[in-house]
Amino acid sequence: MAEIINTENAPSPIGPYNQSVRTGNLLFVSGQVPFIAETMELVTESVEAETHQVMKNIDAILRKAGLSLSNIVKASIFCKDLNDFTRINEVYGSYFRENYPARECVEVSRLPKDVNVEISVIAEF
Repeated sequence: MAEIINTENAPSPIGPYNQSVRTGNLLFVSGQVPFIAETMELVTESVEAETHQVMKNIDAILRKAGLSLSNIVKASIFCKDLNDFTRINEVYGSYFRENYPARECVEVSRLPKDVNVEISVIAEF
């Protein structure tokens, strides 16, 4: 049976989904965009700032589930412009020390609220 895990420390869903769902020993975290949880305002200064906010949102959801970023086994990164890959990758990589998760990074034509980056993850308990 699936368990819904949401936290006030990450942005509220803007559609018919939950922040994360646990099934068995896996936690599926919905794609996060750079909303600030407290204000639901978007971080837009730079793709680096957006990526930091996205990772903060993911971390908050994982913490609510009793996990950390080190529990991530798979990440999916969606970006509006693959030319930003190096900048996104530098920020994303700074959140991990070793045993990096499996990952893909794909360019998409458009993301919710016209942000530049969205990341979803799967973590293991």
